[in-house]
Amino acid sequence: MDLIDQLKSISNNIERQKDKVLTEEATKNAFVMPFIKALGYDVFNPDEVVPEFTSDVGIKKGEKVDYAIFIDGKPAILFECKKLQIDLKAKAPSQLYRYYSVSDAKLGIVTDGRHYHFYSDLEESNKMDDKPYMELDLLNIDEHLIPQLKKISKGTFDLDATLETAVELKYTKAIKREIATLLENPTKEFVKFFTSLVYDGRFTSNTEEQFTPIVKKAFNQFIREKINEKINSAFDEEEQEEVVSEEELESKDNGIETTEEEIEGYHIVKAIVSEVVSPSRVHHRDTKSYMGILLDDNNRQPICRLHFNSSDNKYITLFDENKNGERVDIDSLNDLYKYANQLKIVAKSY
Repeated sequence: MDLIDQLKSISNNIERQKDKVLTEEATKNAFVMPFIKALGYDVFNPDEVVPEFTSDVGIKKGEKVDYAIFIDGKPAILFECKKLQIDLKAKAPSQLYRYYSVSDAKLGIVTDGRHYHFYSDLEESNKMDDKPYMELDLLNIDEHLIPQLKKISKGTFDLDATLETAVELKYTKAIKREIATLLENPTKEFVKFFTSLVYDGRFTSNTEEQFTPIVKKAFNQFIREKINEKINSAFDEEEQEEVVSEEELESKDNGIETTEEEIEGYHIVKAIVSEVVSPSRVHHRDTKSYMGILLDDNNRQPICRLHFNSSDNKYITLFDENKNGERVDIDSLNDLYKYANQLKIVAKSY
C-alpha cells in the first residue's frame, strides 16, 4: 500500500474514533504508531523505534521524548506527542527544545495524532526553530507534502534532501502568510508601491487613504477572477469528448503491470509541477514500455515518461516546449528532483 493510501486509512480511523480517543496514551496507540509504521519503521523493533526515549538534559535528569526513530544506530527523528485535538500552536514543544541540542537528531515532530508539525534547525545550528517548517493535517491531506514525507521514510531517508526542501517549505509558508496579511490589511509601503505603478502624482496621506481600498479591492478581484478561470476550465474539460489514444488502448492490455515505484514517481512529478499547474490536471497512463505523465490526460501534452520496467536500467524521458524527448538515466526516484525546473517549464508551456 502506498504512503498516501496508508495516511488516508489513518485519516478514516481518526474520523471514526476521535470521540473515543481521549488521552495522550490512547492517541499514541491509535494514531501516532500507525503513522510511524506508515513511514516504514517497525514500531516493535527497539533498534528502529524507541518509545519513552531517555536522555539526561542539563539539570533535568531522566526526561523523555515519546518516540525516537533511529537510523544507523543514532536518533534521527524525535516525536513529542499530545492528546488528540490539543492546539499544537498554543503548546510549545518543550521536550523537543531541550533534547534537540544534545542529540544527533536533526528532525523533531510534534503531533496530536491528527496534526503533525515538523521542526529542524534551519535558522541556528543545533537549536530547534521556534516555528515548524512543515505542517500536515491528516483530515485534510496536502498531497504536495507526500514526497517530503517519503524523504524521511525508512529505506529512502535522506536528511540532506529533507533539510534542503525544508528551507523552501518554511519560507514559502511564511511569505504566503505575509501575503494574506497584506491583502487583508495593506501597509503603507504596499499601497505606495502599487500606486506608483499607475499614478503619477505625489503619494500623500490623502493619496494613501484613497488608494488603500482600491489596492485591496483590485487584489481580491484578481484572485476571484483566477479562481473562476480554474472553475470554468474544469467544466470545459468535463464537456470535452473523451478521445481514446493508442496508448490508452495499449494500457487496457492485461499484460501491463503498474508498479509501486511508478506510482511513487508519478506522485513526485505531480508534486513538482503542481507549483505551476493545478494538480488535478496531472494524469498518468501506463503502457507496456513506460508510464506516461500527461497534462490534462492528453497524450499530446507529455510532461515526462518513466521507464522503470527494467530493474537494471531505469531512465526517464524529459520533454522541452517543442515536445522533443531526451533520455536521462537515473539511479533512484530522488533523482527526479534534479529535473524539477525542466518538468515545470514543459508543464507550464501547454
